[in-house]
Amino acid sequence: MELKQVIGLGVAGNFAHHLEQAGELEDFKDVVTAEPEAPKGIFPFYLPGSESFLGIYCIGTEILELPHYEANAQVEPEIAVLFEIIYDDDHKVADLLAKRFTTFNDCTIRKEGAKKISEKKSWGPHSKGIGKSWIEIDKFEEGGVMDRYHLCSFVKRDGQLYPYGVDAPLLGYSYFYDKLKHWLIEKMNTQKDFGPLEDIAAYLKACSYPKEALVTIGATAYAEFGEKNYLKNGDEIYVVAYDAAKETGDLSNLEKKVVLHQKVQ
Repeated sequence: MELKQVIGLGVAGNFAHHLEQAGELEDFKDVVTAEPEAPKGIFPFYLPGSESFLGIYCIGTEILELPHYEANAQVEPEIAVLFEIIYDDDHKVADLLAKRFTTFNDCTIRKEGAKKISEKKSWGPHSKGIGKSWIEIDKFEEGGVMDRYHLCSFVKRDGQLYPYGVDAPLLGYSYFYDKLKHWLIEKMNTQKDFGPLEDIAAYLKACSYPKEALVTIGATAYAEFGEKNYLKNGDEIYVVAYDAAKETGDLSNLEKKVVLHQKVQ
């Protein structure tokens, strides 16, 4: 799917323990949330038409290109939801309509001194990864198709397969369905440039109010290998969403699962 006209936004801190494991909890020490389990905020990873580094189309499907400088990069296995954005007469976000979902690698470099989350998120083409197949969302609420899905991820290194993120049900996200949607709308309209966060409403305006948003809704906690190992050339990445009522969380029957498979170079 061509996503070059779609704004790319990510949710920070929507899965228990991820920020601690990623060493990023300190970045958000001054960010106050409505609830302890609430996500910390939204960050941009792709701004269509922008002349900044965030205007580079960074989403690939088969290759992950590491930065051309020394960097510690980790897979961030996520679910990406494509939303239609509904604006009111004042160009405020009035509603988000969830259309479909797929797997995503919100690959991140652990960059000392980065002032904004976005500085760790995009360094050129193929710095992100997205699955080739999508699942249509019948309803973005309990009782819908997403209830049944789990997310898992693996890295193959030197012929050995390692779990990278924990196997997690999508219902395990801290904020999901209506709660997530209303939180996203609020943040898209009101989040200011503060600490590691940025003014999303200003970006929507600068991007001429895009009709759709690709929202990566949060990375899972890491398995032991994922927490302790950064990516290196030659690794193979698998991010897999599967219907737990029909399949198991491994690499069997991949044709029946929503799979992102990238080779690192």
